[in-house]
Amino acid sequence: MFTKFFSTFRPFNYFQNNAKQLMLIGLLSTICYRKRLSLQVNPNIKQYGDKLNRAFKRTLQPEDDFYKHTIILSGTSNKDLAEEIAEYLNIKLGSVKIGRFADGECQIQVLDNIRGKDVFIIQSTSPPVNDNLMELLLLVSALRRASARKIIVVVPYYGYARQDRKCAPRVPISAADVARLLETVGVDRLISVDLHCGQIQGFFGPRVPVDNLEANLVAQNYLSLQKKYEFKDVAVISPDAGGVYRAKKFQEQFDQLHPGMQSHLAMIIKQREGPGKIAQMNLVGSVKGKDCIIVDDMIDTAGTLSEAAKVLKEQGANRVFAFATHALFSGKAFTNLSSPSLDQIIVTNTIPPKPQEEVLGDKICRLSVAPLLAEAIYRVQKKESVSTLFDIKH
Repeated sequence: MFTKFFSTFRPFNYFQNNAKQLMLIGLLSTICYRKRLSLQVNPNIKQYGDKLNRAFKRTLQPEDDFYKHTIILSGTSNKDLAEEIAEYLNIKLGSVKIGRFADGECQIQVLDNIRGKDVFIIQSTSPPVNDNLMELLLLVSALRRASARKIIVVVPYYGYARQDRKCAPRVPISAADVARLLETVGVDRLISVDLHCGQIQGFFGPRVPVDNLEANLVAQNYLSLQKKYEFKDVAVISPDAGGVYRAKKFQEQFDQLHPGMQSHLAMIIKQREGPGKIAQMNLVGSVKGKDCIIVDDMIDTAGTLSEAAKVLKEQGANRVFAFATHALFSGKAFTNLSSPSLDQIIVTNTIPPKPQEEVLGDKICRLSVAPLLAEAIYRVQKKESVSTLFDIKH
């Protein structure tokens, strides 16, 4: 069922009028849901999804060359996500044996013949970051030594991304160093979701293209489907100056998917005393009487998020929602997320959930990026455009 539904929204070259908007709508109707069986679309955009559905139907056949040359492997960091991606592509995960020696060293053996194949590795470098990164590097090495034709790493969450520049004397630029490691070991391409900063794509040389997928659309359709929210006056909030571009893009998409509604953009300027320590927060913009959506790439300890929500409520915000792609949830995150100032927290499954998440109950909603990643994998392998998935300009 999922494969058939998912496959109806591949390539969109047949549309000359409103083609870019149709691509956006087709993707939305495919990837946005809270539970696996909830494949609904916003009534405002359903007509476009229906057009795509009627105009282009295709299911992958066993003889499709996608199957002849493609193998998908999974590391241990997010096996559930990898299995979901494979399900959408109607392909079985390849066999790989991953264990540990008595001293803790990683032991890897690929059990399938991958000679001459294009291999996609699904592995987030989330906590434990160093173990998962080393596992990824050794897995790539094993594939390169076994004569894989191409090795594409799908890293939904790219660890070390926050160390993207020298912020003090005699420190490394770790995000660049990880890129160098992946290049050296033999990666041909990287697919990730919402990199912490765009310049990470430039840390890789021109021989290794980087696809930075955007999870905004997953949250957009979820919010538009929730009739209980009844948005009327909305402000999209950037929790810091560095996230303004991300928030602005979210705001533009929100307005386009909610005809007749004009949202607002606001920003919080924070002054830090040190890592994870915030001295002061100031709001730039008006949020009085508005429903606020805080947009960020990740939630770590949630200290910034809970304080930002408190500031918004003090400034007269009606309700405060938060959307972040990567749910790290470190340290006192669950205590901070329990703040009464936060009404709803929306995250994705780029990082697997923690058992403690249950304490948040319905306050947290976890959305899947599996179809988004699956479509990117398919397009890369079929030499189709990936960027057009996110181009919402008319």
